[in-house]
Amino acid sequence: MYVGRFVVVAPGIGAYRVSSRSFPNRRVLDRGETLTVGPTPDAPETDNPYVSYNCARAVRTPTEEPLAVVGNGSHVDPIAEKLELGYPARDALATPLLALDFEKDDYDTPRIAGVVGSETATVGVVRRDALLVETVDEPTIVATYETDSPEPYPLAAAATGAPDAGEAASEVLDADFEHPVCAAGATVDGDGVTLAFDNGDDG
Repeated sequence: MYVGRFVVVAPGIGAYRVSSRSFPNRRVLDRGETLTVGPTPDAPETDNPYVSYNCARAVRTPTEEPLAVVGNGSHVDPIAEKLELGYPARDALATPLLALDFEKDDYDTPRIAGVVGSETATVGVVRRDALLVETVDEPTIVATYETDSPEPYPLAAAATGAPDAGEAASEVLDADFEHPVCAAGATVDGDGVTLAFDNGDDG
């Protein structure tokens, strides 16, 4: 089944996967406290505005709470910025999703995102017909196609005593959905945020 891009979040852990039929020549790049999806060196040139974007960011709130944001587009940055200003996770998700709306491409692709704290998680999606934001206490997936409403997802990396961001990225990259490209993972605990990625054969 092809579900497109998707996020999975739970308290303490989150992950994001790029699945693509149109633009498979992409990878995740590590920019410190930000992970960015971008084209590989051999990718054909494109003017598509949805190909490159920050897909994961580590942030700290005004009270020094560490949080991670994951998502499938340019909305990741304003979500992170609102969290840094002290917005609650629900509002930090809803405001940029509502403002930017679904992607204006041939498929009306939804924007999806999640905010992960050490003991909390919130997931959001804006589609042509709905804006949904939910606080969740178990691993929950939302995807751009098919699974475009939040629903439970069996993320094994969330069930370990010490969740690992790299394991989360690799697990969603290997998930049984079509056209995997690359993935990012995030874990959050009292010490802060850890980001990791898996570019598959690209390393």
